[in-house]
Amino acid sequence: MKMDIAIALFGIISAISFSVVHAQDLSDVDRDTKALELFLQDKQDYKDYCQHISWEQPKIKVYKETLKSHLPEGCK
Repeated sequence: MKMDIAIALFGIISAISFSVVHAQDLSDVDRDTKALELFLQDKQDYKDYCQHISWEQPKIKVYKETLKSHLPEGCK
């Protein structure tokens, strides 16, 4: 339920942000969006499939830098 609210809130904020973003900033917005998607997906996947593995999720900044999943090895 909390995840659904977070995703809905993100969608609303993104829609508002996209309407005021300039073209030169679009790539940054796209990168941030992808990073947030990966962050939230890792969080959900860990909860659903990997709670038996010890893992501390990296900060969103790490996802923005790498644009990849950071689930622990052997998860999912």
